[in-house]
Amino acid sequence: MLTVGQSAQITRSYTAQDLDAYKELCGSVGNTVPEPLIAALFSYLLGVKLPGSGTNYLKQDLAFRTAAPLDTDLTAQVEITRLRADKHLVYLWASCTAPDGTVICEGRSLVKAKDVLGAF
Repeated sequence: MLTVGQSAQITRSYTAQDLDAYKELCGSVGNTVPEPLIAALFSYLLGVKLPGSGTNYLKQDLAFRTAAPLDTDLTAQVEITRLRADKHLVYLWASCTAPDGTVICEGRSLVKAKDVLGAF
């Protein structure tokens, strides 16, 4: 059952080897975790954890506050802030933080969730 306040999180560290693999796909990048790799953590959470399978992204607005260093545990979290069962919509707050509490990025996500009416 989906409820306002419900959340899911994942913690992941990216290594120099991950950065090298990313460079092969996208070309030259700096020595910090690229923003698309951080955004992918939210995609994982929304598609696998909350709301889960059958979720479709409608909108995401992330503000990156600082660069994410390599070899640092990054915790990405999504939290339901609003539900609209009549439209199958789930509004979420997304944030990614470093272990010391530094906010790497934060913002809003809007998804359409499969079978959302049965989940309320």
